Amino acid sequence: MDRITQTHLENIDTTDRELQNEAYSYVMEATTQPVEWAYEVWDEMVALLRHKDNHQRAIAAQVLCNLAKSDPDQRIVKDFEALLALTKDERFVTSRHCLQSLWKIGVVGEPQQQLVMEELERRFRECATEKHGTLIRYDILQGMKNLYDEVQDEAIREKALSLIEIEADPKYRKKYATVWKQRKLA
Repeated sequence: MDRITQTHLENIDTTDRELQNEAYSYVMEATTQPVEWAYEVWDEMVALLRHKDNHQRAIAAQVLCNLAKSDPDQRIVKDFEALLALTKDERFVTSRHCLQSLWKIGVVGEPQQQLVMEELERRFRECATEKHGTLIRYDILQGMKNLYDEVQDEAIREKALSLIEIEADPKYRKKYATVWKQRKLA
């Protein structure tokens, strides 16, 4: 790994928000494509999922989701449970950042896609009674749409539309349908 990347990765775990935000931007941009250094930082990112600072937890989750494309050993499958736990973080903004990134794991391959879809469906069903359940459901459906747009698997669209149908409140059913441009759902 080059020195600039290494410095930015080190700056993720800093209390200086300006340095941290700069590092976050750099690392997120760098990991839009596969990188050779994924496993050099993998364990550190997993450990940061449990950091006392929620900002650190959110960054680690997003970086791990991006690193999934650089993971031929499929470590993300083993560490997926830790990411799912973060979707219930005590700080809602942290849980949202994680939830909004999970779809990126699904584009990597069939096992990852299946895992992401199963867990997003489970999360959709269980979150209805949570404080921000409607936002969580919206984020899940948006993630499914992002995944669908990348892999064009019709089963993803069908699953998302079936989940929309289980929403009891017509107002939210209509809102969720806008993600898929299916405004005429009953």
